[in-house]
Amino acid sequence: MGHGWEGVVLKLMRGKDFEFTVTGAEEVTEHFRRVHLTDGGMLALTGVHPTMWVRVWFDNGGKPHQRAYTLVDPDPAAGTFSLEFALHDGCASDWARKAEPGDTIEATLQGTGFATPDPQPARLLVVGDPASLPAINSLLDAVPRVPATIWFETSHESDHNLPLRLDPAHHELRGIPRRDAGAHLVDEVKAALPALLGDTAGAYVWIACDTTTTRALTTYIRKELGLPKDRVNALGYWRTA
Repeated sequence: MGHGWEGVVLKLMRGKDFEFTVTGAEEVTEHFRRVHLTDGGMLALTGVHPTMWVRVWFDNGGKPHQRAYTLVDPDPAAGTFSLEFALHDGCASDWARKAEPGDTIEATLQGTGFATPDPQPARLLVVGDPASLPAINSLLDAVPRVPATIWFETSHESDHNLPLRLDPAHHELRGIPRRDAGAHLVDEVKAALPALLGDTAGAYVWIACDTTTTRALTTYIRKELGLPKDRVNALGYWRTA
């Protein structure tokens, strides 16, 4: 399958193409599926860093469609990792539901850079949802002893059973039901964040929700709370219909 104009752009931006092979899959919940893959030599070439992601190519009615997914438990020595899919309508979820051992999928690695804050922050404040769960876990794994508050937006009752890698000694989870297209999450974070920030120089805020929610919170944190740009990492992971 060709990658269309997006693939041409990624090539010009020095994107590297790989082919992954499915080795197995498991249903985490009825709305969340994990697919295990071999990496086609990618990890040995590129190495691994926290929240590392790839652009995976899916067939969408005969046209190429790419979506970004965070690597779960990448193992460079074995050349393996997993991808996790928050299931909904769409070609990526359709592929994940049907994925079987031996299936292959093409991917492009480009634009994935992220560096763990150095020095480590005194407090980590995380806002996400099932789509960003793999990245949240990767971030918490990277700084396991940093106190963290995590606002996790849920759309289904089974989302409460998703495998967040929490350490009760260091992590506080605040489950927020999705209401009003994410506005409820924005209100909850705004109400709590000023008191939690403390010394803004020691805080680090990481946000990955739908694009509208991410933009609203980022604007609030930068403009109203005055957090420096290098203390905020924000990326819209999906768009509302």
